[in-house]
Amino acid sequence: MKQIYAIITLVATLTFTTSCEDFLTEDIRGQQYLDTYFTSMEECESYLTGCYQAIAYDDWWQVQNPWLLFEMCTDDAWMGNTSQPQTDYISLAHYQGHGASNSAISNFWQYRYKGILRCNIGIERISAYETQDVETRDRLVAEARFLRAYFYFELVRNFGGVPLITGFLMPEEVEGITRSSTEEVYDFIEADLQAAAEVLPPRSAAEVGRATSGAALGLLGKVYLYQEKWQQAQEVLKQVMDSGEYDLMDEFGQVWNADYDNGKESLFEIQYEYHSSMALGGSMATVTGARNGPGDGWSWCQPTANLEQAYIDAGDMERLRWTIIKSGCTEIAGEDRFSEFVENNSTVANAQELIEQYGWDENCYIINPAQHKSARIIRKYFLPLRQRGEVYNTNKSPLNHRILRFADVLLMYAEACNELGNDVDAQTALNRVRGRVNLPSVTSTGNDLRHAIRLERRLELAFEQSRLYDIRRWTDDNGKKVVCNLLGPNGSFVQWNLNEETRDPLEWNNQIESSDKGITFDESRDLVFPIPLYEVTISNGSIEQNPGWN
Repeated sequence: MKQIYAIITLVATLTFTTSCEDFLTEDIRGQQYLDTYFTSMEECESYLTGCYQAIAYDDWWQVQNPWLLFEMCTDDAWMGNTSQPQTDYISLAHYQGHGASNSAISNFWQYRYKGILRCNIGIERISAYETQDVETRDRLVAEARFLRAYFYFELVRNFGGVPLITGFLMPEEVEGITRSSTEEVYDFIEADLQAAAEVLPPRSAAEVGRATSGAALGLLGKVYLYQEKWQQAQEVLKQVMDSGEYDLMDEFGQVWNADYDNGKESLFEIQYEYHSSMALGGSMATVTGARNGPGDGWSWCQPTANLEQAYIDAGDMERLRWTIIKSGCTEIAGEDRFSEFVENNSTVANAQELIEQYGWDENCYIINPAQHKSARIIRKYFLPLRQRGEVYNTNKSPLNHRILRFADVLLMYAEACNELGNDVDAQTALNRVRGRVNLPSVTSTGNDLRHAIRLERRLELAFEQSRLYDIRRWTDDNGKKVVCNLLGPNGSFVQWNLNEETRDPLEWNNQIESSDKGITFDESRDLVFPIPLYEVTISNGSIEQNPGWN
């Protein structure tokens, strides 16, 4: 447990230092002491801010980068950037079976446990703070429990059972710790969220960004859904719907838009305060943006033609244009300075040849196919030029990251109702989401309705950290998990990309990232990620690796 040991040691000896008699004649400046902290409500509030900061930490590589890697492991995204090598992405996204030393996975594990440690300290110390303002104190503890539950949810849905550390322990106290079962971890998450939901206040304009009772119930509903606890999921999600605190944004294009951060659809999102010189803000816009064109993007994680075709087949052109920007387009949804992108085509080698080869309009925007596997980028994370900072290539932007929103609640509710045989309520919730983008109402029932709900989740929630976990948890008509039918040598996604009749020319013409992604998928191994190898090694055998990984 190297990282768990290291995290605990760091907090114990550096971040907060316990009293040491006669060690120095005066306090070490710049350090806080655990035994003398949490002596005011202001200190408790300040500490909790650090727990919120642990959701994504302070740079792109700690958590946001793994989030993109998880998207690459699905039929929605390629690694994308074909001008720079990235073996960590390829090893997992292409299911090559040797990702136990993957740096992105290691970072994700490490920083999720750092967040858990922060929450553990906050829960213990804030709850022990003696004050007459019990209501505020208990709310802070409930927020920390919500965040701890979220961090553990992130771990269990990626790795399966993980070590449960529920308090502030010293390194020797975690020696020999083993992985709890998946069921035990989920039980712990449920308990945290249930307790948080009982204490947290409803949504309030005065407390934007904080966890609320609606956020706790919405996440609890998702936790139930992932375990196929359909009745509990249905009941909890219904509470969120009946609260009247949330609604769909009027237009789909408002959902991922910095002008509508913390809109009426948001249950919980990361709050980003942009500041160019202080390097504050989110990273997704730059990391996923085009390498050529205004903004100097990095082009990691690019939409697949298969996802684009799913929108087209569904007649869903509204969500398509707000989800994918494709080379050759003559407009970008929400961008009123499109001509500046077109002007940049002069920097693309052989631009005129590309226009002729693919039959593009002379005034189109070119995302250089030589550098981008699919020549597509994610519109949800894209920032229009008017919203970009002066130093955009610092990989920081003001766009909040949506973690849970009301459309997801509606679709989860629809899924739970369908599984319980209540297709009328399932249709109502599903069609409420479809109605926003002017799609016809679904009238099917049973298994056909189940497939309609699953498709809707793909179209509505693309690139919102849902697809991988949906296809892992869903059981298909043949009894296999959906991901097992998409990937592998006979997988429908793999065959779609290799078949001359269906494969996309832009993707096929760029084989720097191979189009056979997923052909080596192994269902006995690849329904979870590997435990970071260092954790297995340093534990001296107490932490067992997931099957098939080495």
